[in-house]
Amino acid sequence: MKYRERVEIFRERIGQVITNSGLNHSRFALSIGVDRSTLSQLLSSNNLRLPRADTIAAIAEHYQVSIDWLLGLTNEGTLGADLIKGPLEFEDFSESSANQKLLEWHQEASDYKVRYVPATLPDLCKTEQVATYEFRRYGMGKTDQSIRDTHVLLVQQRKAETEMEVCQSFQDITGFARGEGMWSGLSLDVRINQLKHMIDLTEELYPRFRWFLFDGREVYTAAFTLFGPMRAVVFIGQSYLVLNSNEHIRIFSLRFDELIRCATVQPNEVGRFLKRLINEIK
Repeated sequence: MKYRERVEIFRERIGQVITNSGLNHSRFALSIGVDRSTLSQLLSSNNLRLPRADTIAAIAEHYQVSIDWLLGLTNEGTLGADLIKGPLEFEDFSESSANQKLLEWHQEASDYKVRYVPATLPDLCKTEQVATYEFRRYGMGKTDQSIRDTHVLLVQQRKAETEMEVCQSFQDITGFARGEGMWSGLSLDVRINQLKHMIDLTEELYPRFRWFLFDGREVYTAAFTLFGPMRAVVFIGQSYLVLNSNEHIRIFSLRFDELIRCATVQPNEVGRFLKRLINEIK
């Protein structure tokens, strides 16, 4: 299904939800945490975008309809075990092909916004040298496959309909540039090449790829990814926690909003920030 078709289906089905609720547009908008003008935009035939993940989750939770139905993935509207996966899963990297799962989830969420707090550097921005160094250092194996997956993510991000937001501390990037901590064994030339690569990508992919940097002395967060309205994945060392419930997704969406509000380096400023780091370490 094309993205435009999914938007049209969503518009029709949210209209059905409003009708069944018996509320006027103002009261319905209030019930799902948006203003009246935002709801009007979602219902407009000229609208070409789906709402934020937390808005979709709020509609599904408040009016007991499935996210799959709202997005046109099923024709059954009510919640049920056959439509909604369990709220919690736990996976270990050593027991499953984690990279493949993550890649599949990225592809499933290609029509939605992916919101991402990386553990190190954003995966799709890593050069082969950095990806090889990182995966070998952590003994995760399958380095070649991991590099190929990174390339797939980058190709996907270059598609016009793909949107991603990344939030992390600027200390993460500064530590990498200076070769601190886990990066102490990585040569200066490789680090500079990585910084230049990220400058090029942020300029090429903006605004579909937006990278926010906050002060890690003021804000702390674990690494996690929101795959649109479908799942939140929290990274715990070499394992990860998969959360599928509407409430969990909503909470992580709100947390990501907080991180963006705390950002001291905005997406259009990241390139200049990286260039200053290059000048500092040369």
